[in-house]
Amino acid sequence: MRISDFARESGLSIDTIRYYERIGLMPRVLRDRGGRRRYGFDDLVWASFLQKLQAMDMPMRKRLEYGRLRSMGAVTLGERRQMLEEHRATLLKKQADIVGLITTLDAKITHYRDMEGMVDDPGSTHDHGGCGGTAARDRGTGTGA
Repeated sequence: MRISDFARESGLSIDTIRYYERIGLMPRVLRDRGGRRRYGFDDLVWASFLQKLQAMDMPMRKRLEYGRLRSMGAVTLGERRQMLEEHRATLLKKQADIVGLITTLDAKITHYRDMEGMVDDPGSTHDHGGCGGTAARDRGTGTGA
């Protein structure tokens, strides 16, 4: 398939495809007699995986290293697996961090729901509970977190 078809099928822009080829992230593709790039199914699979690695926040230098190892064939299977295992561990750590952040948000949302049920001044922006006690209320300052 031509580069325009490949761009449409892969979801990558033509500029991104050319950039990936230039930096070695996409392998050089065969060209027809007119010099036009000809992509195949394997190229689509690789482009899809590259997009997943990007979505997983794998740094470009790691994606480049992975692509370099991939181009070397089966001899690098262990290294590639190890890279993916290390990145998986990084993602699991991020996942745990995100769970903690969501827990914090859930507590704050619950706090606000509770406050809404006890509001004595509907125009008040003060948040007197859950984040610092009553000192701000006593001083008449602050808007809470």
